[in-house]
Amino acid sequence: MAPEPNIVFIFADQMRAQATGYAGDPNVKSSCLDRLSQESLVFTHAISNCPVCTPYRASLLTGQYPLTHGLFMNDLCLPDNGCSIAQMFKTFGYQTAYIGKWHLDGHGRTNYIPQERRQGFDYWNVQECTHNYWDSTYYKGNGTEEKKWGGYDAFGQTRAAVTYLENQNSSNPFALFLSFGPPHDPYETAPEELKALYNPGKLVLRENVASHRAEHARRQLQGYYAHITALDSCVETIDQTLDKKGIKDNTILVFTSDHGDMIESQWQGAGKQRGVRKQCPYDESIRVPFLLRYPEKYGLKSRNIKIPIGTPDIMPTLLSMCGCDIPATVEGIDFTPVISGERKPERMGVLIASYHPFADWRTERGGRPYRGIRTERFTFVRDLNGPWMLFDNFRDTFQTKNLVNKSAYEKVQTELEMSLKKMLQQLGDPFEKPEMLKSRYGYKVDDTESVPF
Repeated sequence: MAPEPNIVFIFADQMRAQATGYAGDPNVKSSCLDRLSQESLVFTHAISNCPVCTPYRASLLTGQYPLTHGLFMNDLCLPDNGCSIAQMFKTFGYQTAYIGKWHLDGHGRTNYIPQERRQGFDYWNVQECTHNYWDSTYYKGNGTEEKKWGGYDAFGQTRAAVTYLENQNSSNPFALFLSFGPPHDPYETAPEELKALYNPGKLVLRENVASHRAEHARRQLQGYYAHITALDSCVETIDQTLDKKGIKDNTILVFTSDHGDMIESQWQGAGKQRGVRKQCPYDESIRVPFLLRYPEKYGLKSRNIKIPIGTPDIMPTLLSMCGCDIPATVEGIDFTPVISGERKPERMGVLIASYHPFADWRTERGGRPYRGIRTERFTFVRDLNGPWMLFDNFRDTFQTKNLVNKSAYEKVQTELEMSLKKMLQQLGDPFEKPEMLKSRYGYKVDDTESVPF
């Protein structure tokens, strides 16, 4: 066996942190993830800094914030600067593989992606973006002919990942990224036998779901939870494969998501419009599950890491755990000294931001650009007019009491404002209007379109 650990990085699309049994959801059946949480580092405050698909994925692969890599909206193309996470792993002798949803190419959602736009991933079973889970296509290797997963695509992608793992006989370590489309809507397309596990009328809703949206929320949650249960079985299959191969102890297994899903919490809309699903600064949108198991280094005991970790921090942390150098282009921080207790965190919280609202978070739907900070306890957010939100998440779990500009929290708000200002200065973010930002980057996009994303 190679002395360096292998990486299996599994991530869902639009799965909020609250939607697991181990996190306290009374509805969802997630037996594998619940068991995995008992063997892992559990990052209880993992934050999607810009909670929407493309910006997250770009930050994951580069360790950079959106204004640096430039992808602060969906359907943009990630430039190749030679320092992606896959390229860095390759430098240190790793084999690299990517299976599933990509959403970083910006040349159409069903187009073939040539090797020069794959950011260093060699093994390749990928589609740019689709949420047609039962008729999902992909491209394999350098073949330009569309293939189909057949059946529910997360199951097909898991089978491909199992085949990849079973074929690993090299002395070189590997880094496998497995990117699922669910539980992103459409919710109703989850496997029927798994939907049958959830009676909408018996589902317990979060306290911040508006009463007039309760029935609609329950209908969505039936499929949402069924998708999650499907993914739970996929993780179980991957874990069993690692065990059978005898590489479980020397493999870093991660499960997380790119961002969350509001599912009618803090409902914003009008009439029969659907509610906002992501991009907004509430916890259902920004917080994601994050489990990291590395038995050889951390054992098989659960440990909660409450210090907030952001998307750009993932790349340097994984590289450091594997003994690889962290490129100077990375803006995130390496969490390994924090995990080991060697060093206190360098900051009190992580940045949350919406740079250019679009789709269901577009301006006409009530969306707005913002910058904010999420600490273990507080959420503070500014929009272009000034302070907008302040929540004490210890006392107000469901974020129903906005404390911004309240005298009792004046000192807290001042400290958070100063921390946020320092973050923005360090990142060179002037917090300009979206139109100016779009012009500066040369993007021509229509944020009023209600496009699927």
